[in-house]
Order: sequence, then structure tokens, then C-alpha cells
Amino acid sequence: MDAIKQALEKMGYAAEDAYDVPNSPYRFPDGAHYRNEVSGIENVANLEVLIEESEKRNVPIHRIICTVRGATLLTNSELKTFARLAAEKKYEIIMTPYPSRAWDTGRMYITPEGYVSGMRIRGMDNTYRVLKDIERCVEAGIRGFLVTDEGLLTILVQMRADGVLPKDVVFKVSSFTGHASPAGAKLLKQLGANTFNPLADLSLPMLASIRKAVDIPIDVYMTLVDSIGGYHRFLEAAEIARVCAPVYFKFEPGRSEGEIYKSWAEPGYLNFLTREKVRQVQVTMEWINRLNPEIICSAAGPEDLAVPKP
Repeated sequence: MDAIKQALEKMGYAAEDAYDVPNSPYRFPDGAHYRNEVSGIENVANLEVLIEESEKRNVPIHRIICTVRGATLLTNSELKTFARLAAEKKYEIIMTPYPSRAWDTGRMYITPEGYVSGMRIRGMDNTYRVLKDIERCVEAGIRGFLVTDEGLLTILVQMRADGVLPKDVVFKVSSFTGHASPAGAKLLKQLGANTFNPLADLSLPMLASIRKAVDIPIDVYMTLVDSIGGYHRFLEAAEIARVCAPVYFKFEPGRSEGEIYKSWAEPGYLNFLTREKVRQVQVTMEWINRLNPEIICSAAGPEDLAVPKP
């Protein structure tokens, strides 16, 4: 064995991806392999459409990634209504606080080459503003937040430990942090992440190697906006669930995130996408049941979700 392989094994890593794609030994607390996560529910009207469509199609929605354009843009009343409706349906709400890079005044990120700098929070003024937005959301009852910056994550986890934030608040790390390996997954868990979204284009062996490194839920895109790849993985869902459990299947179709998550995004388009996301949840579940009916989905409203407390 060469020195590099030996060093990696000592740290608990293999020198290659997990091409044997083994069954995951982990599950959600209710014994399920997977849950459904819908991204981009931007306002109360979107949430009402989601509730209506999921009930019509009889598919469980467990987690919603909300206000990707920034919770800052909702009124206090809208935030409280959001929390109340989600609590009634036992949805876990993951709010995106504060308009982050590509939406604020920092424009390097949106240039053809500057995007590689990542969606980090710029400076302590912006860090403070993010924290104040989270404070407002917590007061409305929200208990989950999307994090795009590892530095911010360390602050939030410390605030949770110190009681500045409630102990039941959860943090989901966004794919915009760019992690895509077992080492990155282990780092995020060590920093205190409750769940994380690796890059969207990982192969099954790559995902399997991440699962070998951590036991926290992995969030895997089933559909992705055209501007970031525009693919779907419905036919792979059963295998992804088998290998990655516990896994959240994430649905985010559309033309581009820049179009969907502008403050002035057209409401009819957002509502159309909301219905399409729920339809794609149904498609995915049907393919899983056809290809591997032993793969289990959580029922609606499992007890361990970070449901709002309005």
C-alpha cells in the first residue's frame, strides 16, 4: 500500500469512491429511507398551492426550502402565517435568511469567473444582518435555516449551544458551499450541520462514499434548474435511497435560479413551478415503488421534523 492510501485509511477514508455501492446502514428515526423536500416556496400563496397540490395528489411533503430570495422580503405577518400553515401541516421549514450573494450589492459572484468565489457572507455587517433576519424568523416560530457559509455555520451553532437561538433549531448546509466528498461531509458534521446538500451532479459511488463517512441526512437533487444542469434522476431514486439513507429528495425545476428567486418573480410562474414540483414528487415515488418497493418513505409529519412553533 502506498503512503497516500495508508494516510487516507488512517483518517477513515478510502482512496477511491465506493464502487460497491453498499446498502446504507442508517435510517430516519421512523425507519424510513427517504423523505421529500421541495425547494423554492417563496411566499404564503406558494405554500397554499403546495398544500392544495400535495393533498390532491396524496403525496407526503416533509421539508420545504423557503424564501430562497431572502426571508427579509416577507412582512412580519407573512412570516407568522407561513409558520402557522406549516405547523398545521407538520412541514419542516428551512428558511433562507437575508438576500445573499448574487442578490445583494456584492456583484463579483455573478460575473463569468467571479462565481468561483462561492456564495459566502461578505463582512461582519452582512453577518449581523443575517443573524437579525434569523432572529426575526425564530420569533415568528421558524426552526430551520439554510446556511451557505461555513463561517456563519460556526457562529449559529455556537449561538444554539449558548441559548441565544433555541436548542431545537436545525441548520441545513446548501449545495452552494460546494462540498462533494466524504472529507467535506465530515467537516460539516463536525461544525454542527444537521443535514447537508452536496453538489448536484455526484455519481452513485461518490454519494455512497459520503454516506460511509457520516450518518446525518444527505439531500440529493431529483430535479435541477436548467441553468445548473437541468436534469432529473427519477429512475435512480430507488438506488440513491438504498445507498444514501437517510436521504431527502430535493425538487427544484425551472429555467434558472436567478429568474425564480428575484424579488419581483411573477407569481403565476412560481405557483406553476410549485405544482410541478409536487407532481415530480409523485413521479419519483411511483418509480421507487416500481423498482424497489422495499424502499420506505416517511409518512407525513414525522415527529423529528423541525416543524415551526408559532
